[in-house]
Amino acid sequence: MTQKTFEVAGTSTINGVTKVRFANDYVGRFKILIKNGHDNIELIEIGKKLTKAEVCQVLMSHPNFQTEEQQTAIAEFVVRNVRPETKEELPVDAESEDSTIA
Repeated sequence: MTQKTFEVAGTSTINGVTKVRFANDYVGRFKILIKNGHDNIELIEIGKKLTKAEVCQVLMSHPNFQTEEQQTAIAEFVVRNVRPETKEELPVDAESEDSTIA
């Protein structure tokens, strides 16, 4: 089984909800998010293809994704979508983890 990989990732907010976004085309993804009414769009080009779990590792430590909303969105994505055997590899700090237990 092959896993999808992505070269572009980040976060955006729509209707007050911040979520993690994945893509392979920076400009195309940015345009779609704008067209659909997203704001606080922060995307980066990673430079190599990574799985969603690997992308989340990059985003958690990247200086552009350190707001509480962004860190919470990344942590929640990991909790909901990353298989347990992959979760162990992710550096989830206690503060981000606690904010998802509301």
